[in-house]
Amino acid sequence: MSKPPLPDDAVAVLEKANPAVITTLRSDGQPVSTATWYLWEKGRVLVNMDEARKRLEHMRNDPRVTLTVLDEGNWYTHVSLIGRVAEFRDDEGLADIDRLAHRYLGKQYPQRDRGRVSAWIEIDRWHGWGSAKDSGQAGDGARPPAPAGPSGGRSCPGPP
Repeated sequence: MSKPPLPDDAVAVLEKANPAVITTLRSDGQPVSTATWYLWEKGRVLVNMDEARKRLEHMRNDPRVTLTVLDEGNWYTHVSLIGRVAEFRDDEGLADIDRLAHRYLGKQYPQRDRGRVSAWIEIDRWHGWGSAKDSGQAGDGARPPAPAGPSGGRSCPGPP
């Protein structure tokens, strides 16, 4: 794991509207992962959620989170950000969710009748792979070869 700042290759992955998964911790310590929209801005990450989401409760109880962003063109290129929620903010006027919706959908967020909360995540460490590989990782970041075997060389057996 490396510490910020992130190199340009990792930032390039984060600046795109890529698929992402955020992991929070339940009160019993069990991790919970959820797909999310995000925005990388000035070395921090914005996420936004409905005010009734369990994920928000988890973050308020334990601000430690991990966000993994997968490059949509090559999922072996990914960046995982390990950090903590540094700020919660009511999303007055739904400005933050609209920023995220425009980024991912190209239009305003459709549901306007529920309160939303924004969370700003500060990064403590990060890990990358593929073209966004961090300097603390061995190997070249290339996809490993599929093992030979009964699946015909595929790593996961599928229909014939």
